[in-house]
Amino acid sequence: MCADYRVTMTAGFDSVDALVFDMFGTVVDWRTSIAAEVAVHLRDHVPDLVPLEFADAWRAEYQPSMERVRDGDREFVRLDVLHRENLETVLRGLGVDPDSIPAPVLDETNLAWHRLDPWPDAISGLTRLQERFIVAPLSNANVRLALDVAKRAGLPWDAILGAEVAGAYKPDPDAYLRTADILGLEPQQVAMVAAHNSDLAAAQSLGLNTAFVRRPTEHGPDQTIDLEPTGDWDIVAEDFEDLADQIS
Repeated sequence: MCADYRVTMTAGFDSVDALVFDMFGTVVDWRTSIAAEVAVHLRDHVPDLVPLEFADAWRAEYQPSMERVRDGDREFVRLDVLHRENLETVLRGLGVDPDSIPAPVLDETNLAWHRLDPWPDAISGLTRLQERFIVAPLSNANVRLALDVAKRAGLPWDAILGAEVAGAYKPDPDAYLRTADILGLEPQQVAMVAAHNSDLAAAQSLGLNTAFVRRPTEHGPDQTIDLEPTGDWDIVAEDFEDLADQIS
């Protein structure tokens, strides 16, 4: 990318006051983190457990469970509730009765989502970006989940926002617009940072600025989605350090 083009791209960020970040996959490596926890907590309860495959199956229930909320088929509930229901769905799919596993074990397994490890560039990049911008998660995580991840990992958020603050799951427009409003900002004063093209498309349609950050191994070494930007995003960055180089 030539220098003049990059300057043109970043000039639009002069009016941006806040960067809001997708969390799962963009800030934290959910897949290997969940696999490591599952290996510890479920190894005595799930025959032939393959932790990475279990993590993938658990994550595969994520969007369908939220879609029922977005469609109005059920009232809004925290992601912790959905994760626990999805955990039991995955166990049943493997032929394991969730009732055969002690409830405290399932509870602790579900809390794995509160103990996700950040990508190596996340803390240093966020720290640099925080010098110029408000930085906060715009995630489908509930507040306590996002708070626990941040405290454990040392993520330097200026605010901890969760889906229940907006009362909506992305890509519902309320998730983006209510977050901007909570920060006292107009959509054009906010930039969505994500490794997922669909998230950026929803944000852009509502007037937010957009920054695509590559996470080519979020789904493992054979990942096939979100390897490249597929929209006309304002910024494309290799990682958070590169993002900071471009706009800080």
